[in-house]
Amino acid sequence: MSAADPILAVEGLEAGYGEVQVLWGVSLCAGRGQFTAIVGANGAGKTTMLRAIAGTIRPWRGRVTFDGADVTRMPTHLKAARGVALVPEGRQLFSAMTVDENLQLGAFSGRATRPYAERLDQVFVLFPRLAERRRQIAGTLSGGEQQMVAIARSLMSDPSILIIDEMSLGLAPVLVNQLFVTLKRLKELGLTILLVEQNVHLALAVSDYAYVIAEGRIFTDGPPAVLEANPEIRRAYLGL
Repeated sequence: MSAADPILAVEGLEAGYGEVQVLWGVSLCAGRGQFTAIVGANGAGKTTMLRAIAGTIRPWRGRVTFDGADVTRMPTHLKAARGVALVPEGRQLFSAMTVDENLQLGAFSGRATRPYAERLDQVFVLFPRLAERRRQIAGTLSGGEQQMVAIARSLMSDPSILIIDEMSLGLAPVLVNQLFVTLKRLKELGLTILLVEQNVHLALAVSDYAYVIAEGRIFTDGPPAVLEANPEIRRAYLGL
């Protein structure tokens, strides 16, 4: 576990569903202003870990610290008010509402220091296509456009950290590349990003630090170039 200035630290996290344990003593951190990737096979526990961090499920054991405060058992809406934004797997938009209405709901926490109109302008600069479709029903958008709305909705809360679960799932490669370019731009603007991603090549290409999770445990971590260069890790854990 490595970060010079961690904004998020997870220590010994254990969680699961019912009586089934999924996470076993997971520890990791995300450096302030850095892009941290979490990669691993399907079923390794990546989504469960993000849910436990964001508060959509309650951790069984362990500790989650955000910006110096213990937020382990804090409910999701209070974490959002502190600056934690989760873009969930499958996007989970309000599909019968317009793009504008989905973005308005993202601004509910009231933590933002910038006016609503300024935040809206920023997401439209990042995602010009949404400006063109702002009055369109979200459920009628393409998969890539819906993912743009999901990310933009989280940005409307003015987060300190953006946590994204499987951004590229089900999307065409050209759209995936566009979204990764946008994430790089957000990092350049100073936003901390924690990404769970099935596209290992892209995730390692853009991240500053990466963790490999396997069977509910952190198998290894380090700079992306080091992980990609290890033949055993490439073959057994990265699918490369």
